Amino acid sequence: MQDPQHQSASRRGLGRRDWMRLGAGVATATSLPSLSRPARAQGSTLTIAYPAAPAGWDPNSGPQATSPGNQTLFRSVYEPYFSQRPDLSLAPGVIERFGWTEDRGGISLTLRAGVTWQDGKPVTPEDIAWNLRRLADPATGGPMQSVFASNKDIRVEGATIHFKVEPWRANMLERLSFISCYLIPPHYYESVGAAGFERAPMGCGPYRFDHYERGSFLRLKAFPGHWAGAPAFDTVIYKFLPDNAARIAEVERGGADVAVDVSYEEYDRLRQRQGLAGNCSPIADVALMFINNDGPFKDPNVRRAAAMAVDKQAIVQRLHRGYAKALDTLLAPEYKGYDAGITAPHDPARAAALLAQSGFSPANPVQLTVQTTRGYKPKDYETVQAIVQMWRRVGINASIEVYEIAKHFELRTQHRLAPAAFYDWGNATADPESSLGTALLSSSPHSSWKGGELDAGLTALFSEHDEAKRLAGYQALNRRVAEEAFILPLYQLYQPIIHRADLEFTAHRAGFVMPTQFRRAG
Repeated sequence: MQDPQHQSASRRGLGRRDWMRLGAGVATATSLPSLSRPARAQGSTLTIAYPAAPAGWDPNSGPQATSPGNQTLFRSVYEPYFSQRPDLSLAPGVIERFGWTEDRGGISLTLRAGVTWQDGKPVTPEDIAWNLRRLADPATGGPMQSVFASNKDIRVEGATIHFKVEPWRANMLERLSFISCYLIPPHYYESVGAAGFERAPMGCGPYRFDHYERGSFLRLKAFPGHWAGAPAFDTVIYKFLPDNAARIAEVERGGADVAVDVSYEEYDRLRQRQGLAGNCSPIADVALMFINNDGPFKDPNVRRAAAMAVDKQAIVQRLHRGYAKALDTLLAPEYKGYDAGITAPHDPARAAALLAQSGFSPANPVQLTVQTTRGYKPKDYETVQAIVQMWRRVGINASIEVYEIAKHFELRTQHRLAPAAFYDWGNATADPESSLGTALLSSSPHSSWKGGELDAGLTALFSEHDEAKRLAGYQALNRRVAEEAFILPLYQLYQPIIHRADLEFTAHRAGFVMPTQFRRAG
């Protein structure tokens, strides 16, 4: 990959010194002690330095259920109905056979024989039905309840569970492998209650919950009775380190075997070190800026100007060292309905002219706050810094507020985000409904834009049976989003991971970093 210092940013963008300042901070990590010899696993323990801790352990209820970063942790303890291969295609799991009924009006799921909960009790078809009903129950407080409410008339016939999908949802099968749809044991949950489950969660995944020190670390123990066989490591420890430099320090000194989402400069440095290796693959996450229509972005001139002022290519090349792909829609290339022809121009002169029409200029700027995490994803804070400088040049003066990712979810569900908020949107279904439909439907708890301009079109597409017509409809709506800037897509994320050289890692397009993706080399 070409060194970014030899790649050109826009002449109208930030200067070289600006980019160097935004990229600063690498010296902190570079000055940490280096490895004198390859790190080795202690016994059969795998330790992962991870950027974020879960706020709760109910995988189907509460704001933690929709966090992309939590899915790695949840999938280690629980199981979805069926699995996803690394390329995001659906694969058998606890549910051995699945599919739409012949008339496409419902879904049938057949339970794999011999699956047990982590207390040794068998997983039954009635357990699967109980979980499906819980997802659809508004009393549960599940963030995806409005979607799973379509699953009706759930009945068990032998090892198979049947249900209708009314109103019809084109991506219901994919939804059952995605967020907020994990299997939990009814007998255990009803015995210990919500509070007891939170203290000691249980599933049927490859690892059992052992100990959680909130915000500090999670210890898991292998579940030898897992349906796919006993996992490779007896113990797995996730160390929760929001700071990028702290994750780098752990893997350099041998305190962790894996470091997730390290900075790109450190990724390029560390993967060359003796005893370490790296993987940086594109994932299905899209970095974006949520736009809130309660504030200055209610003015279409302001939000269009904000979009036109951002030089995404410069951000990708100069800050992300080419480890990202600039996007002008909410769909990454892996998604169904992706249209490379949808583009949004980078035009600071036009941005300034639009602001002038609404009475704003660098001398009389729009005033707003933008929120972001810092170190949760590579270059998240630095990206926002760059955007703020680009905005300032055309007449938007934004102050930066830093918060933890859990706070983002809390504020988003309460519709209390700032006028602009940076976020990485995960969509392991690769279906446009789980991106555009969820992020911009005004009634969605995940939407910041509540104007409702897209509601009628989105709602119609949710139940569209003709696949070609459905995807064409999403492309049309994505084009409108690009033109009217109801949300600001930025780039597709790559996931930089450093690990011991004596481990082999299989990357997953969903961005999972589960212990089951690692094995000893050779």
